[in-house]
Amino acid sequence: MSSPTLVPRRRHLLTTAAVTAMALTAVIGNAHAASAPVSHVRFVSHLDMADGQRPENITLGPGGASYVTFAFSRQIARIGPDGRVRVLATLPEPPAGSSTPVLSSPFLGGIVRADDGTLYFLYATGSADLTGVWRLRPGGTPQRIAALPPEGLPNGLALDERGGQLYATDSVLGAVWRVPACGGAPTKWANAPELAREGFLGANGVKIHRGAAWVTNLDKGTVLRIPITRHGAPGPLEVRATGLVDIDDFAFTGRGDTLLAAINADNEVALVRPDGRHTIVLTAADGLQNPTSLAMRGTKAYVASGAYFTDEDPNLLTARIKSAGH
Repeated sequence: MSSPTLVPRRRHLLTTAAVTAMALTAVIGNAHAASAPVSHVRFVSHLDMADGQRPENITLGPGGASYVTFAFSRQIARIGPDGRVRVLATLPEPPAGSSTPVLSSPFLGGIVRADDGTLYFLYATGSADLTGVWRLRPGGTPQRIAALPPEGLPNGLALDERGGQLYATDSVLGAVWRVPACGGAPTKWANAPELAREGFLGANGVKIHRGAAWVTNLDKGTVLRIPITRHGAPGPLEVRATGLVDIDDFAFTGRGDTLLAAINADNEVALVRPDGRHTIVLTAADGLQNPTSLAMRGTKAYVASGAYFTDEDPNLLTARIKSAGH
């Protein structure tokens, strides 16, 4: 979009009180710095807000590259290790009169990368012809491979490459969809009260980790674990962490169940232990501007900030984390 004042914000429906609380927290956060075990914070790129470069989700590629969705400019982009941004594709504009549930404007959500370089991502428009799972092969053009309900809001995306399946959260319908990576009809894989929203957005981030789909719920502030059974069905849902209201995307720090979580409105990243205990390890003082998503490469965490509320500096930064395997 040509002007930052025209960029729709993902959370326009939050109350004034919530926004005020966020602002106060951000001010307090300025007194902090990265907390152990996180250190060595460095900016990779300060993005161009005027061009709609507000990153919603991130996945990593070889050579230090990152791939992001720019939520409201309908763009997929590569950010090089030198911080340079290259737009790879722009998704089609929805038909006149279309309105994305809750957000109104078209929304590009989760993105994942397969080993062969194929990118998969989610697009929500409120229209049946565009909403769903999309694919971008290297050197190709975007193609929708699965339709999802236009009355929903596909948001987080995870790839089980070994099983050939994609898992997509729906923040409005409170569900997790499963879609063959080769394309085809989606299956409503999980649908439980713990995934439902409470006023704004429910099921949000998702990762496949150690035989389970892990899902966050933004409104309820929870981290959930749903086992993937031997036959691919969902097992009994477990609540693994609470008290993380406005949790967005997340990433595991290693082979264990410790994870880093983006707390969007509070300009924070939390370290969440396997027993659910959590501590704040990054704040606005470190450069966070409404962090939306995270990814890990070894002991290095990549954090993307959309600056949806701060309206100042959408960016991508990295930080080192010790004991990543715990």
